[in-house]
Amino acid sequence: MESRSLAATTAANAADVRDRIEAAARRAGRDPESVCLVAVAKKFPETHVRAAVDAGLAHIGENRVQEALDKIAWVAELPITWHLIGHLQSNKAGHAVTSFAWIHSVDSIGLLQRLDRLSADAGTRPNLLVQVDLAKEATKHGASEDDTRRIFEAAAGCHSVSMRGLMVLPPRADTPEGSRPFFRRLRELRDELIDHGVDPAMLHELSMGMSHDFEVAVEEGATMVRVGTGIFGPRPRPEA
Repeated sequence: MESRSLAATTAANAADVRDRIEAAARRAGRDPESVCLVAVAKKFPETHVRAAVDAGLAHIGENRVQEALDKIAWVAELPITWHLIGHLQSNKAGHAVTSFAWIHSVDSIGLLQRLDRLSADAGTRPNLLVQVDLAKEATKHGASEDDTRRIFEAAAGCHSVSMRGLMVLPPRADTPEGSRPFFRRLRELRDELIDHGVDPAMLHELSMGMSHDFEVAVEEGATMVRVGTGIFGPRPRPEA
């Protein structure tokens, strides 16, 4: 795709997604400005990141630390807030706390405490979300609801990270409505945690919804939606 075509297509897609977020927010009686659009650049080259920034998208998401590190270096001059939305291996945590403003995939007390120690050493303060496993899928990561409560109890004793909310990755559904029960349950869990004494400031964000179901997520209270193909188009296939 030529750069002019890439820029135009990305801008048009971004505008469409923004319009759909606004419509979904208004249906739910919400302020559209309360929803952050994270453009997921997984497997796309840095040219696509530049096109996204040119289209006014300041939040960029990546699934893998190593892939992100290369892109972060290539576009270091751009005003980007980087989000790690994929599973974080413990041995990559040091790179994560120095490269990402947001880490969406905390799933254990051990990882939380490691991020806190590494952030203290690095002099950074990343924002963290707990990834909750609501569907109990063996192939996906995430904390159980009970473990989520324990993680927030541990987070109250952390000093170098900011716990900010919850994330969910529901099972792939045939229709967007299939995701609604999981989005609704995440919102309910947020409210239950607050009722049980968790500081509401630690539960401000709900990261939920992707290209196929972000409108339903917004209707159910998402404050962050993670959209990749809806902005960039189909992901490149690996070379044979």
